[in-house]
Amino acid sequence: MSRWTDLRLPAAHEMLIGFYDLTGYTVYSASHEPRDILELMAGYFHLTGRIIAESGGRLIKTLGDAGLCAFFAEDTDAGVRALRRVQHDGDAWLLKQGYKSRAVVKMHLGPVALGLVGAPGTEILDVYGKTVNTAAVLQSNGFALSPAAFRGLKPETRTLFKKHTPPISYIASEDRHS
Repeated sequence: MSRWTDLRLPAAHEMLIGFYDLTGYTVYSASHEPRDILELMAGYFHLTGRIIAESGGRLIKTLGDAGLCAFFAEDTDAGVRALRRVQHDGDAWLLKQGYKSRAVVKMHLGPVALGLVGAPGTEILDVYGKTVNTAAVLQSNGFALSPAAFRGLKPETRTLFKKHTPPISYIASEDRHS
């Protein structure tokens, strides 16, 4: 059993929250049949969800081309590395499917409430709080971490990022600033 299945809900936890979504999705979806889009996104989230789970995280939910994931705070380093892999491997997988895109990633570390929400009998696990909102509104053209997420990294992982101001965020070393 994992920490995810042993959770007592609802609960408050310190977590790394990550959002990722794809560039060019609106244009892509306008020129493809809904069934084809569904099949593409099902395959993409199968791949990215597996990467996240293998690193100790959980793909909380998807909406169109966007994913919301969470990692316990002690897994911050693994979570950041997992989302870098989601970006790299996911982009390569999409290209093989004929969709040239880039996953834009945003991550923040802090307190969240974790619990089940939804219609009776069909509830899903979800996360709430300022940490989720902060991650969602980070500015990113590629991969961005909040200062709190950056501080949660091991020194060797910190070298993959550079400071970007204002406001302060950390972006992948290979990304251009906005």
